[in-house]
Amino acid sequence: MTDASAAPSTRASSASSPGAGPGQPAGVPRHAWYALVALLLGMFIALLDTTIVNVALPTIRTTLDASESTLSWIISGYALAFGLALIPAGRIGDRIGHKWVYFTGVLLFTLASLACGLAQDDTQLVVFRVVQGLAGGIFVPAVTAFIQLLFPGRSRGKAFAIMGAVIGVSSALGPIIGGLIIQAFGDENGWRLVFYVNLPFGIITLIAAAVLLPKRDESVPRPDRGLDWIGLVLVSGAFVALLVPLIQGQDEGWPLWTYLTIAAGVVLLALFGLWEVVYTKRGKTPLVPPKLFAHPSFTGGVVLALVYFAAFTSIFFTISLLWQSGLGHSALASGAVAIPFAVGSIISSSQSNRIAARLGRGVLILGTALVTVGLTWMWLVLVTVDASDLTNWMLLVPLLLAGLGNGFFIAPNVQFIVATVDRQDAGSASAVISAIQRIGSAVGIAIIGSVLFGTLTISGRTPADVATGFTDAAAHAMLVSAIFALASFVLVFALPRRVPQQRG
Repeated sequence: MTDASAAPSTRASSASSPGAGPGQPAGVPRHAWYALVALLLGMFIALLDTTIVNVALPTIRTTLDASESTLSWIISGYALAFGLALIPAGRIGDRIGHKWVYFTGVLLFTLASLACGLAQDDTQLVVFRVVQGLAGGIFVPAVTAFIQLLFPGRSRGKAFAIMGAVIGVSSALGPIIGGLIIQAFGDENGWRLVFYVNLPFGIITLIAAAVLLPKRDESVPRPDRGLDWIGLVLVSGAFVALLVPLIQGQDEGWPLWTYLTIAAGVVLLALFGLWEVVYTKRGKTPLVPPKLFAHPSFTGGVVLALVYFAAFTSIFFTISLLWQSGLGHSALASGAVAIPFAVGSIISSSQSNRIAARLGRGVLILGTALVTVGLTWMWLVLVTVDASDLTNWMLLVPLLLAGLGNGFFIAPNVQFIVATVDRQDAGSASAVISAIQRIGSAVGIAIIGSVLFGTLTISGRTPADVATGFTDAAAHAMLVSAIFALASFVLVFALPRRVPQQRG
């Protein structure tokens, strides 16, 4: 999101540059766009996996006899490991080059996807999901870092808009693709194929990355050779301490240890911040450079991303469990509910760069407002409509509005934050942003899972009783998601109206 004078142009210059293809902005060589394709293939499968598994949760629950907390771990464990790997991966990429960090992450992700599909019990599945999330966190920072490094200012906005479209569409299409797979191959084999679908995409991405991605630009200064291991341990411990009780607390009745662990997580997070300052003063490169947070836009955008992603990703968790476990619909029917969201995301993300150039911060206001309206509308439907009368048509318009809002938000928000930091910090900044988004997803799922299962009360054994119990619990969960969305709407106003031209 930029001001009018610094806005990335969506129009190609009338003058063409050597190697620029038709419709490509002048000054951007063709190989940069080819590299973008290789990068977005990886981004697609990583973010597809954040939502495609949601639709498989009910079948995983029955075939593996998984507990309620296990279902939350399958989603949150992936998101948490993803987020924790992003920051060191970005720093390592800045130091040794992002190409082979990206390649290694995609390779590990592909192998972990295979292992998830072969899992024989819920414990194995959670472990392999954590590895899969770790692998995603290794390669995703390279995507925004390469965009920052390969594309000059006027074309960078277009590249970020394309990335935003991939983020929105891959996340929204996850439930649909998952539903189609389970419908076609059945419960036992279907949820395994949800993971196996990553294998051909992973192989193609590995080949494309090896051939198309450039090596490290030696003109960009290298950070020092040391890695901030103490900082990594502190921040990892902090988020694990915060999420474990949020996920396990409901199952275990919120014993004393859950509150003590949350308090310990807060203390560890504070210690991490203090350590990063001390480490920087010693002349070393910290895991998260404190200077990033000297930019108010960066700090505000990070908080906004945390809250927004807590709202955004949790709605598919709620809908999938309601539609299948509660209302007894098929996985395909559950996936089809998300179609309006996907359509809305596709439409708005394709226009987000142009609208951001005209409205500045207004595009984020519009996006979060639409998401808030959409989620609040869904909550009202769940509260007012009897479970036996609930259909996907009743959620069509609110999901479409939420999808439109999501598309308006994703790409401008990333561009807005990264544009505030220096070029040599692109990897670290993009890693911090992506880490906060994933951690926001993990926190959202953990809280929503606790609310959903904590308020789930089934008074009898008839299908009607089950449907009513799940609908009431889903209404409580959706209300929390709507509150997160409203908070993100309010947080947008803490950001400056315009973003200065990218430094470096």
